[in-house]
Formats: sequence, C-alpha cells, structure tokens
Amino acid sequence: MTRMVTVAVLAAVLTALTGCAAAAPSADASLSTRARPAAASAGCQRQPDVATGSTTVGTLESGGQPRTYLIHLPTGFQPNRPTPLVLAFHGRKGTGNDIEAFSGIDALNAIAVYPRGLPGPDGETAWQGAPANAGADDVRFVNTLLDRLEDTLCVDQSRIFATGKSEGGGFTALLACRLPHRIAAFATVSGAFYPGTDAGCAGSPPVPVVDFHGTGDQVISYDGGVSHGEHYPSMADWLRRWAGHDRCADPTSTAIGSDVTELSWPGCAAGSALVHYRIVGGGHTWPGALTDSGPGPVSHTLSATEVMWAFFQAHPLNQA
Repeated sequence: MTRMVTVAVLAAVLTALTGCAAAAPSADASLSTRARPAAASAGCQRQPDVATGSTTVGTLESGGQPRTYLIHLPTGFQPNRPTPLVLAFHGRKGTGNDIEAFSGIDALNAIAVYPRGLPGPDGETAWQGAPANAGADDVRFVNTLLDRLEDTLCVDQSRIFATGKSEGGGFTALLACRLPHRIAAFATVSGAFYPGTDAGCAGSPPVPVVDFHGTGDQVISYDGGVSHGEHYPSMADWLRRWAGHDRCADPTSTAIGSDVTELSWPGCAAGSALVHYRIVGGGHTWPGALTDSGPGPVSHTLSATEVMWAFFQAHPLNQA
C-alpha cells in the first residue's frame, strides 16, 4: 500500500482519464458534465509561439509591474485542438521551478503554467492574501495572464484549473472565491489559509475543491495556529466553512491505504464538490512528490497530482 497510488485509487484515476463510466475518488458530482464540449479560445486560430514538450519563461505587465511565469505545452499539443490548462502556484520563497519539479504536472495532457509571485518586504516571494506579500493585485495578474494565454494558445476555456501548495494553496483558495466564473475547479495542498485568502468569499458561488493536508505538517499545522504573525484556521474549521459555502451534507469517510483518509461531502450544490485527503503523519509536502517538496514525511500512498487531475476532469466549468 506504499506504492505511488493504491490499486483502488489508480484504477479510479485511470478510469476517469480514459472517460469510462466509473469516477476517480469522490469525483462524483456532475459526472455528466465530462461530456461537455470544449470551449475554444481565440488562440485556436494562431500558431503557438512556444515550443511543445519544454518549459519556457513568459513575461507580461500587470498593474504596472513586470510579471513572469513558466509555461509547458504537452508534447501532443495541437494548435487547433482546445487543451485544458492548469495553473500551479508555488509556496512562499518559491519561483515556480520548484512546484514544476516536484508535482509532475508537466506530464498531464494540459498546458501547465507556473506563475511567479513578487517579493514582499522581507525579500521572499509571496501571494496576495498571505502575510508580508508585495501588495500586488495577484488576482488581476492571473486574469491578465489568462487573457494572454487564451489569445495566444488554443485553450479549452471550460477546463481551466488551479492548484497550489502552502501559500500558493491559500492563493488558490482566494481564486476559488474571486474567479469562479473563469476557473473550473481548485486543488489545495498543505494550504496556508490566512484570513486574507477569504476575501470575496461571501456571496461567491459554490465551486469544486479538493484538498490535501498532512497531520504532521510542522509549517502549517493541521490543527491551526499562527505563522508570520497571522492566525490560520484548523483544517476542520476551514473544511466546515467550505462545506457551508458549497451547501454540502455531512461528509463520509473512506480509508485509502494505511495513512490516508478521504473525506467526501455529498449533496453539494450543483456543479460543486468538496473532497479532503487527510494524510496521517504527512509533512508540509506534496503527496507523491517526485522531488523534495518541503519539510517532513511524504506519503506515496497516492499522488496528489493524479488524484486532482481526475477530479479536474470530472468538473469542467459550471456554466449553468
């Protein structure tokens, strides 16, 4: 049970990826939407200006500041075939190269984009909503970046997804509240959910969220705490808030291997879903990481990347 993905989880993930009837773990809400036609962006009429199968640095201006990002097109990318897009946000002090290396997102059949945060007062990169961030409007940056990508590449606008680790996970949660009409589903890993990551959540529509967090995380404690002078909630409290936001019923619990428990909330509002993977003893790390992803133990009972990809596939943009 300590291989990258357990037999049961792997079967579910592969089934979801091949479009068969069964779903990935808890990817059960709105399964019929997997047949939704691709929504082609304006860039489907253009040849890409970046190579396939490799990572390129991109730049743009947002809010009067130069911003950078990494972009990786899948080897099989076709200029006239709408392709899903995954935004992946690094943690504090990160650059994008780190999450690209340990997550394995480049291997997905998706346009992988790794935006870079700006340095805050302490010189460390951070994201909007986190302590000691640069004060930039990072939500605006993401909007501008998506405009650029949709104009220059053949993006499936109904299948744009976001994930992130630590402060990048917190920023992903902020995007779930601020850009729910543009980003289809969200995955947070070892998330740092500071109060600023709740901005704009009141009144925002329900969205699909899958979360991974280790009970042995010594950086962002599963039980809540204080970091960089700001309080953050326990996972129980954060999940309770999201369950209320998505109007879900009480969760069900399923053991996956010896160190992972899946909590899945049924009956969520149409087009939304909430799933949490409790990694017993897991550190401030990415489950199934390919390289060093942070301090503490790494569980290889499942791959966060494969599980979230199956979840994403099951939850294209809810356009109801």
